[in-house]
Amino acid sequence: MREPALHPRLGELLTAMLGQVVERGPDSAGVAVYGDPELTPPGRATVSLLDAGDDPRAVEAALRGRVPGAVAIAADATTVVHAPVGADALTAAVGAALPGARVIGSGTDVAVLKGTGHPDALAASFRLARVRGWQGVGHTRMATESAVTAEGAHPFSVGPDQCLVHNGSFANHATIRRELRAQGVVFDSDNDSEVGARFVAHQLAQGVELEKALRLLCERFDGFYTLLVATGDSFAVVRDAIACKPALIAETPEWVAMASEYRALSVLPGVASARIFEPEPEEVYVWQR
Repeated sequence: MREPALHPRLGELLTAMLGQVVERGPDSAGVAVYGDPELTPPGRATVSLLDAGDDPRAVEAALRGRVPGAVAIAADATTVVHAPVGADALTAAVGAALPGARVIGSGTDVAVLKGTGHPDALAASFRLARVRGWQGVGHTRMATESAVTAEGAHPFSVGPDQCLVHNGSFANHATIRRELRAQGVVFDSDNDSEVGARFVAHQLAQGVELEKALRLLCERFDGFYTLLVATGDSFAVVRDAIACKPALIAETPEWVAMASEYRALSVLPGVASARIFEPEPEEVYVWQR
């Protein structure tokens, strides 16, 4: 959101956009929200978890003594924990106190919420409509390359304040997964989209700019895809050389949005006067906050 006056409406607009395309992915859904003062309060790191149990008070109790001031929030299958420490310290403390939990997002700006079931029901369970912030990513999934599980839902958030959503299929994901594992990269699932997320995160961790990281992905990955990658201060879109997967971008002075279909964009304020275009094949589009 370029216009701060729209920040309080972020969750409302994300909910409306997801509701337009639920049949594209009826088995699960996920969102990444940047800047919500309840989920990611200023001055505190946030970690998003699956398999942490359904009682946030038990999570807080488990962390007591390791992370003073930790607060846990339940959102369907996800538990969001924030505390006045660094993201690495919070992630390490969660790993020690809750060894069965799976980290699905971490940083200072982003909270990731995932679940299985109908996307409309999940949006209600996430209380998404009341979320605020400057940037959001939502995805509804129809599983093709892996099981229907919350951890298989998009977005994949595997680097600090980063996330990726993918429409398509990577043909050579097994090969690239082996190469990344040989470099010490750890995977959480067998999902081909996670390989793309890990590849981008690995590049960013080495100091590569986001645009260059996506150009390298286009050079290395085979298959068909539309990708959206978000960070704490930017988001980017790229399609493969054939560009067979749908994508539309709408841009106004107040906001920039991307979706698979126009009907998802049609709910946004001022869309009638937006510049709307289809991304060109293998061209990386980047917007900065």
